[in-house]
Amino acid sequence: VQLQAYGGGSVQAGGSLRLSCSASGRTFSSGGMAWFCQAPGRGREFVASIGQSGWTLDYVDSAQGRFTISRDNAKNTVYLQMNSLKPEDTGVYFCAATLYSGGSRYMLRREGTYNYWGQGTLVTVSS
Repeated sequence: VQLQAYGGGSVQAGGSLRLSCSASGRTFSSGGMAWFCQAPGRGREFVASIGQSGWTLDYVDSAQGRFTISRDNAKNTVYLQMNSLKPEDTGVYFCAATLYSGGSRYMLRREGTYNYWGQGTLVTVSS
């Protein structure tokens, strides 16, 4: 599976961005998907995940109510709609795909669960 993330950019606080991640090379709908963020000087951290069916959604507390993850299996694409952006949302956002098809939020929050990673797209939020 190859993942291609795009949609990052520079916005002011309070603005919105929509990240997209297109997958190719394997049946896209076979497992969960997620977005992780690597802020400057920090490791990669979980942001949001979506289960195989699209019904299991999970968000880090700081993203709850502002971000929405979704997927379109027909288009082999997962999205992250980010609203009310804050400077602390700044970082490189990575999409990831896993062959794990269960609904465990614990599993879908773990970096080690994911088999495939995109190259990352930079989001910069200025105050």
